[in-house]
This record gives sequence, structure tokens and C-alpha cells, in this order.
Amino acid sequence: MEPVVRIPSPLAAPLVQRLIRLPPPLPPATPELIAALTTWRGADAPSTRDDVHRTAADFVHVAAEAHTAPTTELGAVVDVLTRTLLAIGELDLTDVDAVLLGPQDYARRLRGAVQGADRALSPKAAWFHDELLVAVCLHVLYHFVRRSPHIQRHMAERASRIRQLIDLNDAEAAARQPERSKEDRDFELLYAEEVERQHGWLTIVGVDLANAPDRWPLSDTYLSLEAEESSGSGVPGEPRTVLLADRALEGPERVLLRGVAGSGKTTLIQWLAVAAAREGARVPFVLPVRRFAREGFPAPDDFLHAIRHPLADQAPEGWVVRTLLAGRAMLLVDGIDEAPEGTRAELRNQLRRLLRIFSGNGCLVTSRPSAVEDGWLAQERLAEEGFKELSLRPMSRDQVTRFIHDWHAAAMSDEQCKEQAERDKLKEYEQRLLHSVRIYRELRQLATNPLMCGLICALNRDRSGSLPKGRKELYDAALEMLLQRRDPERDVLYADDVRLQQGPRELLLRKLAHAMVEEGVSELPRQRVVSILDGALPAIPSARAEGDGEKIFRHLLHRTGLLREQSGLSVDFIHRTFQDYLAAKEIVARGKLPTLVEHAHRAEWEEVIRMAAAHARPEECADFLERLLAAAPNLRRPHVNHRRLMAAACLEHVTELDPAVQQLVHQRTKNLVRPTTELAARSLGWVGPIVLEQLPDPEQVPDDQQALLLAITATRVQDDAAIDYLARMRHRSSLSIRMELVRPWRHFDTERYAREIIAHLDPIGLYYPVADTAELAALRQLGGRPWIQLVGVMPTEELLDGLEHEQLTHLWVTAELADTDMSWLSRFPNLSVLRVNPRLPRVRNVPEGITITS
Repeated sequence: MEPVVRIPSPLAAPLVQRLIRLPPPLPPATPELIAALTTWRGADAPSTRDDVHRTAADFVHVAAEAHTAPTTELGAVVDVLTRTLLAIGELDLTDVDAVLLGPQDYARRLRGAVQGADRALSPKAAWFHDELLVAVCLHVLYHFVRRSPHIQRHMAERASRIRQLIDLNDAEAAARQPERSKEDRDFELLYAEEVERQHGWLTIVGVDLANAPDRWPLSDTYLSLEAEESSGSGVPGEPRTVLLADRALEGPERVLLRGVAGSGKTTLIQWLAVAAAREGARVPFVLPVRRFAREGFPAPDDFLHAIRHPLADQAPEGWVVRTLLAGRAMLLVDGIDEAPEGTRAELRNQLRRLLRIFSGNGCLVTSRPSAVEDGWLAQERLAEEGFKELSLRPMSRDQVTRFIHDWHAAAMSDEQCKEQAERDKLKEYEQRLLHSVRIYRELRQLATNPLMCGLICALNRDRSGSLPKGRKELYDAALEMLLQRRDPERDVLYADDVRLQQGPRELLLRKLAHAMVEEGVSELPRQRVVSILDGALPAIPSARAEGDGEKIFRHLLHRTGLLREQSGLSVDFIHRTFQDYLAAKEIVARGKLPTLVEHAHRAEWEEVIRMAAAHARPEECADFLERLLAAAPNLRRPHVNHRRLMAAACLEHVTELDPAVQQLVHQRTKNLVRPTTELAARSLGWVGPIVLEQLPDPEQVPDDQQALLLAITATRVQDDAAIDYLARMRHRSSLSIRMELVRPWRHFDTERYAREIIAHLDPIGLYYPVADTAELAALRQLGGRPWIQLVGVMPTEELLDGLEHEQLTHLWVTAELADTDMSWLSRFPNLSVLRVNPRLPRVRNVPEGITITS
């Protein structure tokens, strides 16, 4: 008999997995004692009896949402259910015994083990407990069936009956799900329109043509970036599935997406939100963490108020909860790194609890790479909370080319750009920029994400093709354009009566940025911003003469293009990188550079510290670096090492420095760049080219394992200077080393890397990765290679044109395919093996004679 109280299996399965351990690496072939499977028993128990109580509370909460329950006694029901569930670990039963009993009799055995536990319950509450227990037992038995090949093989009829009960349970639960009311449907339409209004526009940084708008339709300018799984084994050469980032949430997925500042994380969230709003199947909730970082993750009914959504007061009561219960929500949690470090763990726990209760909904969480460690959102105890971890890849050469083309096309298509001469000029700038990005290493390194590409495009036009080369110079030029030249060159001269030059504008913005960094936030209440400006004005006469803090704030908001106001309540910078850059400049100006030492072991301060070193005078910078290198007895060794590596990283941005201090940095960090593990080797790449000077000569390292670690470090420096170092390993026969040398060539000058590294590698057993058409062309120039690995998303036509038809014998697909129809492979007569990552969709129409492996 099926249970009366029904819990949909998508909600029940994660809760059961908190009670019963997942299968071991080798699935059991015989019956297993249930007590040994419980998560709260044994020396290695991943949970406690308190966790069982929390799980019981979640079961009661989920069941009470859909059934008439004794609301005044729910706490007592939770206590009794906890005692009953703990009896699972006391009975001398195997999983086979339980399946033979069935849900009703198994529930009776559990109740019998805790006789009298329900005496404190009213008859109605006791009935609710007993029926809920039967439902829980059904899902526990279903878990046993799914985890045990023995039950599936030797108890097929019983297993089939359990599955039928689950299907009936889910069908009945779905039937009980109330239809959306007209009020809910009407509001949802209004909400979708607001999502599109809020998020359907993309700001292309620096488009400052005369009278041109500051934003463009997202659908016209969105660039689909690639992401790769970042939860691999870490083995050199181990493939990581590559997919288009905007397909990350096609199902009820849970994804943690890492990306550097400006890499397009927020734009991706905008795209996903707008796409969901247009399709209507799911309801997007864009949740910027900075809005509730200090208060904690909001309860569902508080979602809209917490983010200060303009429709918050119009939403029908309980609408968000009903949307979550129906499994129709898409939670887009933007910028977990923008919460203070001390609050992130609690935010994570609150989000986990929310997703345990409402388990059928999609969720995307974004973060800067270094703000949270690997597995941060993977579950600590049980796998149902696991998030797929993805990292946004730097833009490929093809994507940079497309971005530059789309940027200029958007600028030329504006109705204000009617003069043919102006269009011709923009076309010329576009061609110059495409040439410069291909030729100049500095620009290639900077043009790896949408923010930097937008800045480069704007500055290229602004300076008639004469571009700054370094990151500091790029931001200096951008601030000059936005703060000094933007309005005059757009003929916007009298938008308000405040007359301020770049100097005082920048000073005031620096005060705001500094306050945000000091307080560990990414936005400030509007009144706090006005108060900071009021406090700064007496020391800036030219600004004080123009008005009070309120007036100056409105001027900075509307005329600089660097600030934005949210719902009239809070203020932030258009991008975090501008905040960090201006805060660093203010810290140096105040003579507080030494105070950054105490933050140098914290990942969220890395950009501020690098830019502060770039702004500092030589003597200040030397003193600062010496402080970073000094002993720190109060810090753990990893934090001390991080501080010293920060000193090495700062050298890349310093213009002038005492040679003795440079030598000191080399001496104090040289032992840190002798990696002994693959993780340590990978982590050195962010230090920059300076690390190459301290690595040992690879030709003097006979041990292949040590040489492999050096290769892992050098390939992650991602500076063309690394090519010279890596070339000294190109003749090694070790397959692991060859795999590491061939892996990263998309990060370097393609033609040079192909000429100096790729052409010299022994091809036996080596898959050559190709990420874009430039690499296809380079391999074709070398005569092709027999084993090819697709690591970038490319159309079939480009692959047909770029791959050598006679050469190809092995093809390994680790990137998402535009079309799973593989009939085009018939054009490669010698192709015998097709490897496809199992995480990718199943391919079809593979020609005969080709063996498919995974």
C-alpha cells in the first residue's frame, strides 16, 4: 500500500542521502547491514544525531507544505520522527530485509523500536507522524534499490514494486500541486517584463561617440563564453569538459562558476535571467550577494525585498515559495566573493539549507577564482549538495576578434553615427586594433575578457589607434576618458551646473572606493555615500564651491559613468576593478601603503595590493615589499608564503625599484618556486613572469617528475617569456611532460608556440588540443597531426576545413558540439577512434568502422 502523505522524490532523495551513505566505489554484491550504512554511526561518521534532527525537521516541513498538518505540534512531530529515524541504525536488518518488508511494515518495525515515543502527540499529530514515516520509508527503500546491484538482480519483482510506488507517489504529488492562480500568473508576466527591462541591456564600456547611448541591447552584443569543469582530478593532461557557459543551467543544475574580474560573470547572469524570463518555463531570481552580505541569505519570501526589487511590494504573498516548491525557480547568486570573508561560510550554509528544502530548482553561484577554494560548495558530508564547478575560460582569439567586430558594429549601427566618414574611420580603427592585438603580447594578455576588450576598443577609438600597453596605463587612460574627456567630446556640456575637472572628480571617487574596501563591501547606502562626500569636500576647494555632498553625488553618478545607484538606496561602482584601482590609489596617497601588509594573505585584496605597488613612489614601494617579506610569527606558514609571493607578483607592476630590494624579493621567494606537488606548481602561475627567473634550468633536472612540476608552473605563467623556458623541455620523451607542454598553447602566441614547441614534440600517443581556428591553421601548417583533441566550441564547417583529412586517426571530443550528428566524420578516411567525454551529450550517426570510447 502506498503512503497517504506524499513527498515528491526530487525533494525526498537528498534528505534520504543525509541518512544513508552513498554506494562505495565498488557497488555491493551482497546484502548489507543497514546500521552500517547510516551516516551518524561509526568512527568516520560524516554526520551527527543533531543532523538527523535537522533532516527530520526538513521532512516535516516539506510534508506540511502539501498536507493538512497539526501546525501547533510540528515541533513535537519533529522530535518523535528524529527518534524513529535513529532507530534505522539500531535494528538488525539488511537492505534486503527492509525491501522484503515494504514501506508499511518497515515503518512498523521502526515505530516498534521506539515504543511510546508518540505519547506526547495528539491523535491527529500521531497520525501525521505515522503516515509521514511510511513515506520516508518508501524513499529509503527506493534508495536501497538504486544503490544495490544485488537487489536489482535478485529481487527484480520487489524492486519493480518499489519503483511503481515511487511513480504513483510522484504522480499523486504532482496532481496535488495547486494550479497557479490568476494572481500568480499575472504577476509572473509583470515580473518577466521587469527582468528584461533591468537585465536586457549591456553596457559597452567607453562607447563615447557624440550623443551615443551608453548601453546596447544584450541580445545584439552578448558574447557566449566558454567554461570548463574545474573539478577534475588535477592529473596533467586530464581532459576537462568544455561547454558554452550560457548552457550551464539548462536543467535543474547547481553550478559554482569562477571567473576573474571582468570575465563576464554578471553579464552571463543577465543573459540567463532574460532568457528564462522570455521562455517562461522558469522564473529567474537575480540575487547580488552585496545586497544581503551582512544580513545573511534571505528567506524566499524576502528575496525581492532583500535585493530591493521594484516589484517587491506587488508580489502575491507566498509567490516565491510556491515557485520554489514547483521546482520552477532559477537562483542566480552573483558575487559570493563580495561578501566579507567572515560571513561567506554562513551564507553558504544558508544557501545549502534552502536548496535542500527546495531541491528541484537550478542555482548558479559566481565568484572570483581565489575567493573560495575548490569544493567550497561541494557538500562536506553528503553528495546531494554537490555543485558542478566551472571556470570561465579566457576569451579565445576567435572570441576577441568577434567581440572587437561586434563592438564596432554596435557603435556604427547607432542612429547618431550617420556620417559615412565616421563609419569609415571606425572601420579603420577596427582593422588597426585587430592587427595590434595579434602582434603585441601586452594587448593579447589584456584582451582576455569582455571588460578589458571593451576598454581597449573604446581607448583605441578615443586615441585614434594609439593604445596604452600595461594594465595600470590602461586604467589611467580609461579614467581620463571617463572623467575628463567623455562629456566634452559628446557635446554634453550643460547636463548640470557642476563644473569639475578630472582631478577633483577622481579624488572624490577615490574616497568612496577606499571606504568600500576598508569596510569590506562592494556597495554603500546612499546616505553613507553622501556623508563621505560631505566629509571630503572641505579639503577639496574646487568641489566644495560647486555644492554639498548630495549635489556632488548626483553629478558623479550621472556624469562619470563609474557609479550606479540601485533603487535609490545603495551605490556601487560599475565594476569591482575600478573600485579596487581607485582604492589602491587613495591608500598610497594617504601614506597608508604599509597597512596593506596585514591584508596581503587574503585573496580579495590581491588586486588592491598590486595596483598600490604600481602607484607607490620607489622608496614607499621598497619599504612595502620589505614588510611583505618580513617574518610574521602570528600567521600560519601558508599565509606567510602568500605574502611573499604577493611581493614577487608586485614586481611585475613596479616601474622603478631599488635593485637591492629586487634581489631581496628573489632571495626570499626562490625556495617557494621549487614546487613539490602539482597543486603547488599550479598555484605559482599567478605570480607572473618573475617566477621564470627563479625556476631551475629544466635541462639540468634529470627527474621527469620534477621536470613535469616545472612545466606545470611555467605553462601557467601565460607570458610569452615562458616559451623560451618550455622549449628546453620539448625533446623529453615522457608523455606526461609532452601532454603538459601541448595543453596550454592557446594562452601564447599561436604561431611562435607552434614553431618552437608543438613542431618538436614526439607525436606518438599524444593528443594535440585545438581550441580555435588559429590553432587549427597552425597545425595544418605543420602538416597536421594524427591525434587531435577538441577543447574549444567550434562549428562543424571550421573543423572540416581545418583538420587534415588524411592525417587524422584519433579524435577526442572534450568540448560541447554544436551538433551531435557525427556523419561528417565520414570525410576522414583513416579515422578509427572517436573518444567522447561521458559528460557530453551522446553522439549519433557515427560512421561505420569508427570505434567510440569514453
